[in-house]
Amino acid sequence: MDLLEISKNNSRKQAPFYIKVLSLFSVVRGYNIALIVIAQYLASIFIFSPEKSLRHVLLDANLYFIVFATICVIAAGYIINNFYDLESDRINRPLKSRIDAIVDQKTKLQIYFVLNFLGVGISFLVSWRAALFFSVYIFLIWLYSHKLKKYPLVRLFSAVTLAMLPFFAVFVHYKNFSEIIFTHASYLFFILLIRELIKDLEKLKGDFTQNNQTIVVKYGEHFTKMLVTLIALLTLNPIYFLLKYPEIGGMKFYFYASVIVLFVFVVLLWFSKNKRNYVALHLMLKLLILAGVFSLSLIDYSVIIDRILLK
Repeated sequence: MDLLEISKNNSRKQAPFYIKVLSLFSVVRGYNIALIVIAQYLASIFIFSPEKSLRHVLLDANLYFIVFATICVIAAGYIINNFYDLESDRINRPLKSRIDAIVDQKTKLQIYFVLNFLGVGISFLVSWRAALFFSVYIFLIWLYSHKLKKYPLVRLFSAVTLAMLPFFAVFVHYKNFSEIIFTHASYLFFILLIRELIKDLEKLKGDFTQNNQTIVVKYGEHFTKMLVTLIALLTLNPIYFLLKYPEIGGMKFYFYASVIVLFVFVVLLWFSKNKRNYVALHLMLKLLILAGVFSLSLIDYSVIIDRILLK
C-alpha cells in the first residue's frame, strides 16, 4: 500500500507507523532541513571559521547544539505553516496535501510544541543569548504564518529573512564580521527573493482562491516577472564583488555559472505561462541553491587534507 492509498483510507483505517513517519517527514520538509544542516556546517568550515581546523569545527559542541536547535525550530515552523496553509495547499499541492493529512492536525500541533520546547532547551546549553535568539525566531515564524502573510511585501521579505536567520545564529557564534560574509549573504538574499516570487507564481491558483495577498495576486504576473528580472540583475552586483575576492577560490566557477543560469532563467520566465512552467523554474532555482551549498567546498581545495591535520 503506497502513501496515496493510505491517505485515501486514513479516515477508515489507522496508518502504519512508518507511513506516519514519512508523512511527517513531508510536513517538516526533511529534505530542506537536511540541506540547511549541510549548508550550516559547510559555511562554518569554509566561511565563518576558515582559520580553524576541520576537526575543531566538526567537534564543536556549541555548533552542534545550534544546528540541532535549528532543526527543531525549522521543523516546527514548517508544521505551523502547514497548519495555516491547509486550504490553499489542497488546491496548489493536492498530492502532498493528502500525504501530509495522514498525520492529524492535533498530533502535528503536539509535535510543534515539543520541537519548539526542545529547540529552546538545547540552545540553553550554548548560552541564554542563543535561547533568546531561538525563542524570538519561533515567535517570528508563528507571526509570519499567522499575520505577516496578509501583507504582500512584508510577506516576501519576512519569508526570506526567516530562511536566512539560521545562518545568522552560526555567524554570531563564530563572531566573524568580514565583508565577504555580508557579500555572500546579499547574493543569497536576492536568490531567495526570486525563489519566493516564483513559488507565488506557482501557487497562484490556490492563493487567489483563498485570497492570500501575495505579490502575484495583488499586482499580477507581468509585474512579478518584471520584479524577478530586476532582482536577477541586482544579483549580479554581489557576484561581481565576490569574484574580486581571492578567498572564494574555486567557488568562482559557481558564480560564473550562476550568471549564465540566471540569464537563461529570466528568458524562460518571460515565456512561462502556466504552473508547469513555474514548477520547472522553481526546480531550476533549487538546483542553483543546492549547487551553491556544495560549491562552498571549492573555496579551499586542500581543506579536506590540510585542515584535518591542523591542531
